[in-house]
Amino acid sequence: MKKISKIMVACDFSEYSKESLKYAAELAEDLKAEIIITHVINERDVNSIRMAAMYSGAISEDEFIKDKTEGRLERINELIEEISASHLSVKKVIKIGIPFRELIQAVKDEGADIVVMGPKGRSNLEDILFGSTAEKMFRHCPVPLLSIRGNRHR
Repeated sequence: MKKISKIMVACDFSEYSKESLKYAAELAEDLKAEIIITHVINERDVNSIRMAAMYSGAISEDEFIKDKTEGRLERINELIEEISASHLSVKKVIKIGIPFRELIQAVKDEGADIVVMGPKGRSNLEDILFGSTAEKMFRHCPVPLLSIRGNRHR
């Protein structure tokens, strides 16, 4: 088995994000591995702002991306503090695009050995077993993927 030295956590701030990060932190501590927290700003949201900016000019695409990036990094830092993982080696990656594609590319770019994520994202529809991003990740991820179900499923 390959040594795990880089653990990527897909963080979408859903109810599963904190549990996924906590599990990855415990694993990273045991394995003396680096954590790579990856968040994707959905291209769909950026396109909506781009269209709105054409008509109103209230906010530019660049301002939106800057504000979202800063806000998401702040939320990631809060999660790190909440789970008491600030002593670990943590890299934060913010990408823009189609979530599953950007996550797959991040695995390759960062050289992740394993991915930790929740079984579904923010939509939280009870009748869906896996969210579309999670489902696509399970089918296409080039490294092992660990799904964290959270406390309510125990």
